[in-house]
This record gives sequence, structure tokens and C-alpha cells, in this order.
Amino acid sequence: MRKIAWILILIAVLSAVLEILGFVVPTLSWAYNLAYEFDFLRSEHGEGTELKKFLWFGFLISLLKTIIAVWILIKVPAGAELQPVTKERLRRFKANRRGYISFAILCFFIFLASLDQIIVGKKALYVQHKGEFYFPAFKREVYQDKLFNADGTSQEVNYRTLAKLAKDDDTLSVLMPFIPFAPTQDTVDLPFVKLEEKNGLLLGIDGKVFSGQATTLLAEDAEKKQISYEYRKGVLQGRAAGRDPSGDVTYRASYENGNLVAGSEKYTGEGSLEAYKAEAIAGVYKVFYPPSPPMAERGHYLGTTKGANDLVAYLYGGLQVNLKAVIIYIPTIFAIGISVGLIMGYFGGVFDLVFQRLIEIFSSIPFLFVVIIFSGMIKSEYRGLGMILAIFILFGWMGMTYLMRTAALKEKSRDYVAAARVMGAGTSRIVFSHILPNTMSILVTLIPFSVAGVVSGLTALDYLGFGLPPEKSATWGTLLKDGLEQYSKPWLVTSSFVALTTMLLLITFVGEAVRDAFDPKKFTTYK
Repeated sequence: MRKIAWILILIAVLSAVLEILGFVVPTLSWAYNLAYEFDFLRSEHGEGTELKKFLWFGFLISLLKTIIAVWILIKVPAGAELQPVTKERLRRFKANRRGYISFAILCFFIFLASLDQIIVGKKALYVQHKGEFYFPAFKREVYQDKLFNADGTSQEVNYRTLAKLAKDDDTLSVLMPFIPFAPTQDTVDLPFVKLEEKNGLLLGIDGKVFSGQATTLLAEDAEKKQISYEYRKGVLQGRAAGRDPSGDVTYRASYENGNLVAGSEKYTGEGSLEAYKAEAIAGVYKVFYPPSPPMAERGHYLGTTKGANDLVAYLYGGLQVNLKAVIIYIPTIFAIGISVGLIMGYFGGVFDLVFQRLIEIFSSIPFLFVVIIFSGMIKSEYRGLGMILAIFILFGWMGMTYLMRTAALKEKSRDYVAAARVMGAGTSRIVFSHILPNTMSILVTLIPFSVAGVVSGLTALDYLGFGLPPEKSATWGTLLKDGLEQYSKPWLVTSSFVALTTMLLLITFVGEAVRDAFDPKKFTTYK
């Protein structure tokens, strides 16, 4: 525990120093990143307002980490070892192979999520340009396009495009993350594939005869379409329309059974029709509009979402959202629920009666229904993760109070509590230093199932449209909703269902292993 305390102090100090220096570090900067999520304040009060008004939150989290670490160092003496009971519980936990392996897999997912922009992101990890070194993914500073391109603009650099330019430029070197796309607010380029012709028939990407719309391109860019054709069973059928570089329709024609209908071809652009058609690059292409299917050659291993975000990056962002929610939600509701439950059981009387009635009233209303009501009252732009979790916490702590109340009622009549009272121990010491440690088995077994509850609750809320704004946050619930609305795009619902089911199964298996480890009846012989 003392090692964990020193690690907490190191993380708190390091994150604060790096933020002052303007660096963004995976995981360490999460608390400070919340200050930059208040986009509505930036638009209303000017650039930089959110930094001045809300950056204190990150420093407050660093201070809390330091306080917790110091408290651990004070409470845990140097050289302290695990108690025999704790060692036996760890052995029992490891003996449950399914739960232990699930715990290892969950730790691996948490490790991946903690790497943040190193794994997934639209900013380059490293750029070398004319002898100068830049680290855009790890800096708060926004680099402009003209910094790396003499003909560039004052807009932020598109590092994916810069990486392509670096292949032909010896003075430029760019290193992108493993998945070079951001989970949200990063519209990817439209993917396209060149279609092959065989025996006079146009074939699709699946090797079967193609039916649908295909187009010629003016360059290796799906946005630069020239003539769009309609195909039926591999042959031209229907109308064709072409545009000039400015986007105006200058070409029209009709086809029937692969043949041009006589007199239907009309061209109103500049120059000759032959020169117009010669401007296109070779081949006919299929352009995929979002959500597009998996295309490994374009870097979209699972396809794209309805909002034109890379699906792998979106799933990764959803994992991070769930992890952040768990880190904030679980300690908070346990702190409130444990305190209220223990005090209710220990004191009883009017305090116990009043809180019981209040909890019964709120518990009679379905939890998710209450959250939906409160969430629906908040505008979408204000509905960030912090606001949603505040609503969850407001009603999520009540479930464990009954367990802690019952435990306190039982434990306060024990001899060790009476002995502590006789020796002059105060109420807070008796409740939190004597009764609480003897109820830890209840708390530990509740944690995995509380984690599963917040993950499924956030997913349900996002699915119903009362959760996080989909344009700002990647959520599995929104992805599941989009997938169920578009059965012709099976990669959406499949990826979200697999991600959610896998996460909940792993958490459940870990919960079973923890329950077995802390179950005294299963591993105790009574004489």
C-alpha cells in the first residue's frame, strides 16, 4: 500500500507540473482535459475562458490524490505485510481461473485505454521538419498548416495528409498513432475502391456482379467525383451525370443494357467532351458514404460510424468514457453510501427513520427513469460526462445503505465495539476504524456489480438519447442505436454488441471470483 501511495504522489505532482508546462500526457492529463470540454463557454466568452475558470478542477484532483496518498502513508506502517486472511482471499481469487483470467483481460483493456493518444488520435506523435522537432499529440499548442507547408493556411494541420506528404519529402518525417483517427469530431475522408471489370461485367468488392452507383474521379480523392453512373447486374443502366471541378452539372447521358442511348449524351462545359472525359483518372470507383464497411486498405478495420468516425477509434473512445465514469462514480457512491448506511445503523433513532423513508421513496421509482427525467431537463451542450455522473451519483448511492445499515446494526452489539467504547474511542473511530473494516467483504463483492451497473446504465441512457452528446463523446449506446436503425450496416450493431457484452461478461466473471474469495461459508469448516 505504501508503494501505491508513493505512486499516487508521483502521478499528482507530475501531472500538475506537465500541465503547467503545457504538455498532454496519456491518463495523467485526464482531469485537466475536463477543463477543455466546456466548448459552450469558449464560444460565449472567448477563447481561453474555460482554461481560466475550470483548470482548477485538475489541480484539485491532484491535491486529492496527494491527500489520499499521505493518509495511506500515515495509516500503513513501513514494512507492513498482508494479513494471512488477505493472502488466503487472494489465493482463493486466483483459484477461480475464469475470474482471474477475466481480471487479467480487464487490466489489459484498462492499460490500452490509459495509453490514450498514443494508440488512437488524429494528431501526430512526432514531426520532424527541416531540422525542427514537434510533438503535437503531447502539447496543448495547436500547430497551423502553414508551419509545415509554405502554401498552407492558418487552420490546424491535418496530420494524416502531412504523413502522406512526408513519403515524398526528405525534409519531413511524421509518426502517427496506431489508429490515426480521433474517436469523435474527426470526419474521415470518404473511402473508395476501384472496381474491376471481367467479361464485360463490372464486379463489386465482394467479387460478384455490381449493382449500384459508381463514378469516375478527377484525382485520388472521393470528393473529386466526375461522372456518376448507374449499374444493374454489372452493366450500365439508367442515367449518368457529370460535374466540372466547380461542382456544376455539365454532362448528362442515358444508358440501356450497357449501351449509350442515341442522342442522350449532352455536354455543356468548356472544351470538348473528349477532353472532359480524359481529365478523369483511369477506372471506375465505388465511393462509400458513412457508415462505410470495413476497409483495411483505407485504415478502417471495422468500418466507419454514422457520423463518419473510424469505428475502432470510436469503440476505443467508448471504452475510455466507461473507464472514466467508473473511476469517478464508484468511489463517490461508495463513500456516500457507506457513510450514510453506517451512521443509520449505528445511531438509529430519528436519523435512521428519516433516511429510511427518503430512501424508500426514491427507491420506489425506477433508477433509469429518474435519470432520464433529470437528464432530459438539461440542454445537450451542457450534458457532459460530469453532469451525467452527477445525476447517477445523486440516486446511485442508496442501494448499498441497507446493506451497510444491517451490518452496522449487527456489529455494534459485538464485544469489540463495547470494548472500544469503554476505552474511550469516539464515535467516528468506532464506526470507521472498527465496524467498517469488518464489513469490507460486503463492499468488495459489490464493486464489480456496481461497475457493471454504471456501464450498462450509461449505455442505456445513450441508446435512449438522454446521455452524452454523440457529436462530442463516443458512446457504445449511441453506436448500438445507430446499428439497430440500419440493419443493412451490420458492422455497427455487431461491434457495439460484442464490445458491451464482452465488457459486462468479464466484469461479471470477476465479480463471481471476488464473491467466492470473500465467502466464509464456502471455505470454512465448522467444528
